[in-house]
Amino acid sequence: RVNDVCSNGDELIKKNNHHVDSISAKMASLRGKVSELERAAAMRKAKLDENSAFLQFNWKADVVESWIGEKENSLKTDDYGRDLSSVQTLLTKQETFDAGLQAFQQEGITNITALKDQLLAAKHVQSKAIEARHAALMKRWNQLLDNSQARKKKLLEAQEHFRKVEDLFLTFAKKASAFNSWFENAEEDLTDPVRCNSLEEIRALRDAHEAFRSSLSSAQADFNQLAELDRQIKSYQVVSNPYTWFTMEALEETWRNLQKIIKERELELQKEQRRQEENDKLRQEFAQHANAFHQWLQETRTYLLDGSCMVEESGTLESQLEATKRKHQEIRAMRSQLKKIEDLGAAMEEALILDNKYTEHSTVGLAQQWDQLDQLGMRMQHNLEQQIQARNTTGVTEDALKEFSMMFKHFDKEKSGRLNHQEFKSCLRSLGYDLPMVEEGEPDPEFESILDTVDPNRDGNVSLQEYMAFMISRETENVKSSEEIESAFRALSVDAKPYVTKEELYQNLSKEQADYCISHMKPYLDSKGREMPSAFDFVEFTRSLFVN
Repeated sequence: RVNDVCSNGDELIKKNNHHVDSISAKMASLRGKVSELERAAAMRKAKLDENSAFLQFNWKADVVESWIGEKENSLKTDDYGRDLSSVQTLLTKQETFDAGLQAFQQEGITNITALKDQLLAAKHVQSKAIEARHAALMKRWNQLLDNSQARKKKLLEAQEHFRKVEDLFLTFAKKASAFNSWFENAEEDLTDPVRCNSLEEIRALRDAHEAFRSSLSSAQADFNQLAELDRQIKSYQVVSNPYTWFTMEALEETWRNLQKIIKERELELQKEQRRQEENDKLRQEFAQHANAFHQWLQETRTYLLDGSCMVEESGTLESQLEATKRKHQEIRAMRSQLKKIEDLGAAMEEALILDNKYTEHSTVGLAQQWDQLDQLGMRMQHNLEQQIQARNTTGVTEDALKEFSMMFKHFDKEKSGRLNHQEFKSCLRSLGYDLPMVEEGEPDPEFESILDTVDPNRDGNVSLQEYMAFMISRETENVKSSEEIESAFRALSVDAKPYVTKEELYQNLSKEQADYCISHMKPYLDSKGREMPSAFDFVEFTRSLFVN
């Protein structure tokens, strides 16, 4: 509009309007006022811009201060965790907090500083206030950063602290568990009942115990390490160990119990040592008597079976019988020695002694052998009496009887008093029996008929008594009746008298046979009942034999 007015004025001036001066003055005045108005407007706008910038700075500064204040409140806490897990959680939060600070520094702090710098560069009328406000703001910001770093440092220190505690907890838990396992094994071994069967076993147990005592130094070192770990843990003033229920107090009680158990074990081992020493003495005493008794059994059996009595004595059947009777009396007398061995065996059983390395003999075995020897002695006596009777009544010579007996003993290799069927067959062949040779498994009817006589029940063995009875029966099988014996005696008598004289007996019979006849025949009485000198009644003697 001013320009339009001025344009109209210029046209009027060009037309030489008579008010040229007034129009020029008016136009100059109008243009001057417009310029002043523009300057005034520019100045007002500048002032408004400065005020707006100042207000914007203050608003942003308020926002920054509010944010800083909120974060300052977050740092006002004494919670630094109660264990490693909680500390690590707080450290994670702190890292997030620091990341937020870094982000805010890139945005809020950088922007407010740039705004401050811009205002100062523009020489804002409030430059001092702006600078002072920014300085105070930066002071709080830097303090916030310092406080954040200080908290992080404390959290890291707490983490290291709790890591050490954690390591101590874990180390203590592992060592405590290992120590307790060792103790439980040791306790099981130390409380195992001490029951041995020999000196060697108790010595092995005592050696093992000594080895265990030697290992106690290592256990003592482990125990001391646990005590030191417990001291360190308690120095941190922390709560109970989350990794184990073992406490040092419980382990100390365990260690005291172990010392007590060790002493009790040593007393038990000493007691068992004494018991085993006594048992070993009992074993040796039993073995001494048992071995001696067994040797006597063997020697006596050999004496009875290998013909020693024949060698010792004169060799007659009567002397053998007397020697056998004496030996049998000795066998009966040795029953008292067997009783002593049985008493020792009973004492061993009472002491639960199950083995004896000093002897292989037992009371049962020795008793059985003594009983067999006693029966053998009786059979030997009966056999000799049988032989004497056979010699005196059947005409079988003593030499023949000796030969039968010696041959039996020759084939009785094991001195058992019995021959098996093969040994019996070999014995018969050695005595001149013509038995046919047959293959093994083939029938042998002739030998079987002999076995029907000597071993009818087929128990597989022929005793000396059965053998002698068979041999005597074979030697006398041709004697059928008392008449034949009477005829034999009558043949000895001159003129076939009904009696035989002493001289006739000794002239025709062996001394043993003649002695037997004289001792068993009655004197001969004539028709008037008078006794005839040196005359013996063989008729009555022969008939009494067959009656018997």
